[in-house]
Amino acid sequence: MWAFFLNIFGNIIAFIPCGFLLPSIFEDRRGLIENVFAGFMISFIIECTQLVFRVGSFDVDDMLLNTSGAAIGYLCWAAVYVYVNRKYQERKVMIREIELED
Repeated sequence: MWAFFLNIFGNIIAFIPCGFLLPSIFEDRRGLIENVFAGFMISFIIECTQLVFRVGSFDVDDMLLNTSGAAIGYLCWAAVYVYVNRKYQERKVMIREIELED
């Protein structure tokens, strides 16, 4: 049971940083589909490397779980991005109001 749990959540957790960092690094590629596809392709390359070098096994389940992790990471990034932008806009409005009062 522990191996099952570790496989499921380990693959998901391993790719959350991928989904979070890709839109942070590539500002012109911030769409959900682009980032989930990039996570899928990275996972596909890893699985193919395992197949070619006979290290581990090629598992479609791993690719799906890794892609899910990338999607979760992207959703976390999007939530942080919206929150930070909202706070930034509120701060701009407050500064503008203070300047108008003076």
